[in-house]
Amino acid sequence: MHSTRELLMETDFPPLLRGRLETVQVNVGYRCNQRCLHCHVAAGPHRSETMDWATMEAVLDLLAASGAGTLDVTGGAPELNPHFRELVRQARALGVRVIDRCNLTILGEPGQEDLAEFLAAHRVEVVASLPCYLEENVDRQRGRGVFARSIEGLRRLNALGYGDPASGLVLNLVYNPQGPVLPPPQAELEADYRRELLDRHGVRFNRLLALANMPIQRFGSTLVSRGQFHDYMALLRASHRPENLETVMCRSLVSIDWRGQVYDCDFNQMLGLPLALGGRPRVHVRDLVGRDLEGNPVVVGDHCYGCTAGQGSSCGGALSG
Repeated sequence: MHSTRELLMETDFPPLLRGRLETVQVNVGYRCNQRCLHCHVAAGPHRSETMDWATMEAVLDLLAASGAGTLDVTGGAPELNPHFRELVRQARALGVRVIDRCNLTILGEPGQEDLAEFLAAHRVEVVASLPCYLEENVDRQRGRGVFARSIEGLRRLNALGYGDPASGLVLNLVYNPQGPVLPPPQAELEADYRRELLDRHGVRFNRLLALANMPIQRFGSTLVSRGQFHDYMALLRASHRPENLETVMCRSLVSIDWRGQVYDCDFNQMLGLPLALGGRPRVHVRDLVGRDLEGNPVVVGDHCYGCTAGQGSSCGGALSG
């Protein structure tokens, strides 16, 4: 049986060139207090990969030298990295916008009781995973009790001002489909989330980001084992919209793994496809300090159709209406 990586490498996806660097996305480790089927990094409680402080210092150097305005911190549960808070402090001291990709349940974990207050104090934007507004669907995808703990986390953030436009504390939610289908239209789904979460739980948020499931790691392996991989890829290809190529995240973002190695996006990171730079087999974040990546070719594969299918999909949600 072919690996999903092998299946994705033969592609006719259109060539892409990078634009100006705007976002540095950093995966600070794969350890997580959850283990979700759709997780494209295959994170979990027993993963030990963790970014060290020296690598984080190199990330801060890149932010200072490049002028990129956003640091996007992900994992795993990024907050479980012992240097997470210092990274946030120093990035904010540089005047950089910081995004924390939070699974919500981490806010109630032992040792994280003051995490919500820390995020609010440093005005960190929270992007929180909540794949549905119904308890049964979330618990089926993420485990029993996850929905209730997620709602508790959302209420804790709301109490600090998150989700209130007047506070400036941004709380965005993330939706992933339950299986090998495209997300519904983001605007309509956001209206449903807003109504249901407010009416049922008194929870408010700023925006909903609808992301397609990528055919890699756990989700890709599940598709292969169920005989659904080729059908899902056919759906992504048939739904490709060329206009989404203008705004795909890989044109303005670099993704850095826990070792400091650099990729065009988080999905390429999980497939082991490093950023192309002068024929080097690997590129470290230190190699980018003082270097302009504009015009550099993006490494593409068949999985890239997941970002351009239908309304499009990126770390910032849908690309088009």
